[in-house]
Amino acid sequence: MADEREPIERSVEGNAPGHGHGQGHGHGPGHGPGHGQGHGHGHGHGHGQGHGPEVGEGGRPARGVRRAGAWLWHAVAPHSHDSADKTDAALESSSRGLRVLAVSFAVLMATAAVQAVIVGLSGSVALLGDTLHNVADALTAVPLAIAFSVGRRAATRRFTYGYGRAEDLAGIVIVLIIAATAGLAGYEAVRRLIEPQDIRAVGWVAVAGVAGFLGNEWVARYRIKVGREIGSAALVADGLHARTDGFTSLAVLFGAGGAALGFPLADPIVGLVITAAICFVLRDAAREIYHRLMDAVDPRLVEQAEAVLRTVEGVRHVGSVRLRWIGHALRAEVEILVNHDLTVVQAHAVAVEAEHRLIHDLPRLRAATVHTDPYGPAGADHHAPLNTHRIT
Repeated sequence: MADEREPIERSVEGNAPGHGHGQGHGHGPGHGPGHGQGHGHGHGHGHGQGHGPEVGEGGRPARGVRRAGAWLWHAVAPHSHDSADKTDAALESSSRGLRVLAVSFAVLMATAAVQAVIVGLSGSVALLGDTLHNVADALTAVPLAIAFSVGRRAATRRFTYGYGRAEDLAGIVIVLIIAATAGLAGYEAVRRLIEPQDIRAVGWVAVAGVAGFLGNEWVARYRIKVGREIGSAALVADGLHARTDGFTSLAVLFGAGGAALGFPLADPIVGLVITAAICFVLRDAAREIYHRLMDAVDPRLVEQAEAVLRTVEGVRHVGSVRLRWIGHALRAEVEILVNHDLTVVQAHAVAVEAEHRLIHDLPRLRAATVHTDPYGPAGADHHAPLNTHRIT
């Protein structure tokens, strides 16, 4: 189970063939050679399937410095810079997520239905807790499905980054559902400790426990696999939740075994153990969603981005690198230093190549804003007017 809890940033399915460069490269007014208001490539590059000739803003051929190897690759595999490529990649990821949620919802509800029937026959509080947990796990698919659907909407002038953050809101709902499940299961277990009752149909209780394990483990593998492939923290967290549910289902067997051996308190005790397991899942899920809400990323991704930028021809130094998740896609804001005697067009070409390389080499990165600063001359402070406005 250890490697299943590794950050989803480590899951690199590889970049899809081809890439689309979004709506061109927007620039503010320049400040002379080699220095502008940065090169804001706000619409980014999506990895689509099509390839066509590279174009810049307004459909003009993009100019600038290109390494021979990069030029040759472009010549061999011409590519399109249509924003539809980026949109198609996002829609494909969301569609896969919705498909996973639909299938896992059906499997978990079927498992919970079987368990609910046996709860009615046996009166097992441990099985009741497990059944409630499975129902809650199935219901977490609802807010996630809504989030995936909303996240497919295009950005607007109000929501300029799109609706990808809906996944984080869905994560909060999932955490609340898990917390409610823990409270209800704990209450029933304590009540049964205070008022012990014999359980019936012990053999069927054991069968229900095995069924719960098999259903949850299948769903866990499916959710974790696809969640890592599309970069969805919420879906991965939901998969880990299902995996823990599977082991709590196995715990029901111990309650049934204790009851069969004449120890009826084994059932509510196992119910409390299941409640504790749910609380651990709650902690992990809350931490995962908290990290997303606070724009946390795996530091190794930042190091990888810096390493990629250092290999770009014309980059003399790498400044700040900022990454953030928006839904199941990454966005980057980076600063690079280029020779101060470059023209604006030449500095722009370096920025374009830097963004291009980031899009190809960083998993799940869909857009990057590259700001170029002049490197030199010695002693020059090109940001002097901003020094009093920057937070140190």
